[in-house]
This record gives sequence, structure tokens and C-alpha cells, in this order.
Amino acid sequence: MDGGESSSDGGGLLLREVEQRTGIVRQFATCLVDHREGEGVEHTVEELLGQGVCGLALGYEDRNDHDQLRSGPLRAVLVGQSDPQGKNRRRAADCGKALAGQSTWNRLEWTPAEATAEARYKKIVLNPEAIDRLRVDVFFEAHPEAPSEIVLDLDATDDPLHGNQEGRFFHGYYGHSCSLPLYIFCGEFWLCARLRPSNLEALAGCVEELERIVAQIRGAWPEGKIIVRADAGFCREAIRAWCEQHGVEDVIGLAKNQRLRRIVGAAMRRAKQPWEQTGQPARVFTAFAYCTRKSWSRKRRVVGQAEVLEKGENPRFVVTSLPEEVWPAQRLYEELYCGRGEMENRIKEQQLYLFADRTSTAFLRSNQLRLYFSAVAYLLLQALRRLGLAGTEMARAQGQTIRLKLLKIGAQIRITVRKVWVSLAGGYPYAGLFAQVYANLQRTPTLRC
Repeated sequence: MDGGESSSDGGGLLLREVEQRTGIVRQFATCLVDHREGEGVEHTVEELLGQGVCGLALGYEDRNDHDQLRSGPLRAVLVGQSDPQGKNRRRAADCGKALAGQSTWNRLEWTPAEATAEARYKKIVLNPEAIDRLRVDVFFEAHPEAPSEIVLDLDATDDPLHGNQEGRFFHGYYGHSCSLPLYIFCGEFWLCARLRPSNLEALAGCVEELERIVAQIRGAWPEGKIIVRADAGFCREAIRAWCEQHGVEDVIGLAKNQRLRRIVGAAMRRAKQPWEQTGQPARVFTAFAYCTRKSWSRKRRVVGQAEVLEKGENPRFVVTSLPEEVWPAQRLYEELYCGRGEMENRIKEQQLYLFADRTSTAFLRSNQLRLYFSAVAYLLLQALRRLGLAGTEMARAQGQTIRLKLLKIGAQIRITVRKVWVSLAGGYPYAGLFAQVYANLQRTPTLRC
């Protein structure tokens, strides 16, 4: 091939601009303790993490991809590598390869929690508590003023496994062996991504995560209202009791049963009348106090949707602490509870387009690190959407669309003594949009080092 130094990732320069304004990767790097020292250290932790995060954002999901990608000077520029051509590498075999290869990635991912400076190879240790704080800190930084209301969305999903990974179990609902990560989002902001074995129920660990997140939020914004929102898989006494004890509101799906069906029987009969006349779906909403016979400690407000469809009756229920005068039954169900569907889009975006399901190492700890990489890549793209795409036709675009239209641009690279010149393809069809996004980012202040 005689095209010179070229790349299909020219738009990745936008990720560099976002990082300079948010410091997301830089903050991620502070969540790892680096026990390496001496002349043998050629890649800083920040460069390693930037290489992995930008690689995921650009569509390279596997660690072995970096054995080929490490030679590209453009990707070295994205992570701030001072020697983008790799001319000054210690080993002759690495010359011309500015970035880290697969073996370095293996040492990073497989470092045990107890590793110290005396370890022979694996010396970069993840601090889980620090990355837990980072996720909420990024949320704070994006909101100069405290929101009056915060909705925390909880959900669990399957992460299919195809080997004998630690924590591998068959899950009857999904019909295959998988892990069961827990996600907590606030709007578009990722606050928790906890990898768990799939032999646990959806609620496992949720109260502990909520305690941590709510305490951090209230430490910064003590006056705001916090609402926990989740589907029926999380409808357990433990989470509702915790919310009540800590002044947190909740709206959680409730699985239907024969008692609930009887309670909404009158509303269902009212819904059948318009359906019989028009043949169109009909809904009637009702609210009532309800308590289970054994598991609940007290009566709570339940909102019922009596719905009639062509296939028959479809009752749905939500239990909530929110009062009728603030949230009437229909508005609470249709606007507040159904709004949780947006979180499912965010999970899909992370799993399908940012490869959160590439948890193929043997151990839960290293797979958790991979999940963190995916989540930080999501935060970087979300910051690009929030800061750069605001006011454009792609203000609500998903990660895959952003990647294909803004990041995947043919580019030619020329390197001189003082500068790296990147020339984008003249036939690029979204040049106007790219210029607008770049201008938006330029108006955002750069962080001081």
C-alpha cells in the first residue's frame, strides 16, 4: 500500500477536543494506582486508557485490534502521545509502533487487586471506589446548577457468555448463560455499571449502590428531590423501605396478580366499552392503596392501567410514594414511569455500539474493567453529543450514528518536526456539520492541566 500515512478515523480529533474540555479519560486514569517505575515505563496510564476508550468509541472492540492499530500516528495523537511515529521505542521490535500492544493490555486487565510495586509484571491496580465517585462527579460537572429533581433509573440486562468465565450461570428468563450487570442512569448520564453473576436477582446490590450515589448527590445538592424509577423486577420491600427511610421518592413497576386484577375490574369494564365501539386500544387509569399479605410492611399507593387490546385485557401496575395531587394516575404512568424506556436505549447504545458485552476474559474483575472502559467511552461520546452536537440535526443521535457520520472520516497525516498535520477527505459529505460541531467545542473552555 502506497497511500502514505492515512487513516479512516480522522473525525476522532473531535474526541481529543472533548477530552481537553472534560478531562474524562484523565479522571479515569486517577482511578488506577500505577506501581510501575523506571525507564521501562513507555506508556502512561492515561495514554493506555485513552487508547482503549478512543478505540471503543471508534468501533474497535477487541484488545487484539490494537496490535494493528498501535502503528497509526493519528490514534497516538488522540491520546497525547509525544512520539506519534514510535521512533524512540526501547525495543527494536516496537519501533514505528507508538501505542501499546495486546500483551501490555493483558497485564493491565489481569492485574490483581492486591498487586504492589514488588509484583513482576502486573502493577496497575484499579481502585473501584474512585471510579464509583468519578461517575457521579462527571454528572456534577455537566450541571453547573443543581437540578430541582433527579430521576435515578435502575435496570439489569443480560451479558451473554460463551466460555467458562467466573460467575457464569444459566439464566432461565434469557435462555442462555450470562452475567447480569446492574445499570443506574440519570437521564443520559451513566452512574453505575456493576457486573454481577446471573444467579442473583435483579435487586442484588441495588440498595448499596443507591446509598453511595444518593449520599454523593446530596453532599453536593442537598435540596433536590430524588426519585428512584425501575421495573417490576426491582419491586421488593428492601428498596422501597430504604427509599422511605432516606426521603427518596420511588415509582416502581408491580407485577400483576389476581388480587390486583380484581381491584381494577371496574376500570377494565369501563375500558371495554370504547374498545367495543371503536376497536382501538382503550385505557382507564385508577389509583388505590394496596398492601401484600406478607411481604410489604405497610400500604402504599398503586396506580393501575386497565388496558384493552385486540389480544385481550392488559392490566399494568406501578407502586409509588408520589402523591395524587402532584402526580395524577394517568400522568404518573404515561409520563413518569414510561419515561424509563429512554434508559433502555442508553443500555442498548452501550452494549451494541460500545461493546459492553465484550466480557470474554476468565475473571469477573477483568471483565468489570472492560465494562468500565465501555462506560467511559459512552461518557466521552455523550459529552460530544452534549457539547458539540447541541443545536445540530444530530443533537439526539446515538453513538453508532455519531461514529459513522462524524468520526469515520478519511484523513491523510503529515508529520513534521513541530506539528502533526491532518488533512480530511475533500469528499466528506458532512463537512458543514463537522465544522459546526468543532465550532461548538471551541466555545467550550479547555480544562487547565
